[in-house]
Amino acid sequence: MNLSILIPLLNEEESLQELYTWIIKVMQSHNYSYEIIFVDDGSTDNSWTIIEGFSNENPNVKGIRFMKNFGKSQALHAGFAKAKGDVIITMDADLQDSPDEIPELYEMITAQKYDLVSGWKKKRYDSVVAKNLPSKLFNWAARKTSGVELNDFNCGLKAYKNVVVKNIEVSGEMHRYIPVLAKNAGFGKIGEKVVIHQARKYGETKFGMERFINGFLDLITIWFLSRFGKRPMHLFGAMGSIMFIIGFLSAGYIGVSKLYHLYNGMKYTLVTNNPWFYIALTTMILGTQLFLAGFLGEIILRTKHNEERYKIAREVNF
Repeated sequence: MNLSILIPLLNEEESLQELYTWIIKVMQSHNYSYEIIFVDDGSTDNSWTIIEGFSNENPNVKGIRFMKNFGKSQALHAGFAKAKGDVIITMDADLQDSPDEIPELYEMITAQKYDLVSGWKKKRYDSVVAKNLPSKLFNWAARKTSGVELNDFNCGLKAYKNVVVKNIEVSGEMHRYIPVLAKNAGFGKIGEKVVIHQARKYGETKFGMERFINGFLDLITIWFLSRFGKRPMHLFGAMGSIMFIIGFLSAGYIGVSKLYHLYNGMKYTLVTNNPWFYIALTTMILGTQLFLAGFLGEIILRTKHNEERYKIAREVNF
């Protein structure tokens, strides 16, 4: 199978018919073998009914319905697990991503041998203050932190080799950083393509300004996980040991200094009246706690089991 088109959605009943017709037109004009996987992330409108209608008339249309809203990352994870195409294309359901971009994305994966190609909405129709400027700042920080040179991490229009999506774990709100996850998994050929950004035609955006705050927090998380996710003791254990040793040596110096003053009949102050004693004590306590955090992290990594992050209510055509 050439293509799997994966579309996560939430309350997009107004745009689904137009999107579906557009995708089918592109598939037929290029004679692709394909599947379209709609993942309904807990919609409360008629989105699922419409998806069932598509699946009844076209066996290439498949659907997954979550029991409630679990988030875009979980929707992508569920779709990636089911996708069978040689190339997987992800796109949003709000018609802001153009299906006409699919053939070029497909060629970049198959002919130019990219592992992953991310869309870049160079010209946007969003609010400059509310979205464009925060997005530029966010993408700059993501580039500097991750080392992945992309201009638009947030673009939902991306293309992947099948092997890539089968070897990355998308959880929480990490869908923004799939290129980083892919790089950390060993897929180094990551490209970018300028794509058309269309103004939203129906409904309202499901994401507000909080997504940028969450995005920066997730960026810190993925930076940590990429470096110490498999070996937390290397960070917490090292920091804890250093702090404990500094505190212990400082406390030892304070004690030896008092004994020296006593032995030579010199004036001295009580150890408990010396502020450096409390600084040394606090440093040792913090060092011990950090060491234990690293130790517990290692135990959790070795005993954890994969937890179900979402619940599927229904599936069609799988």
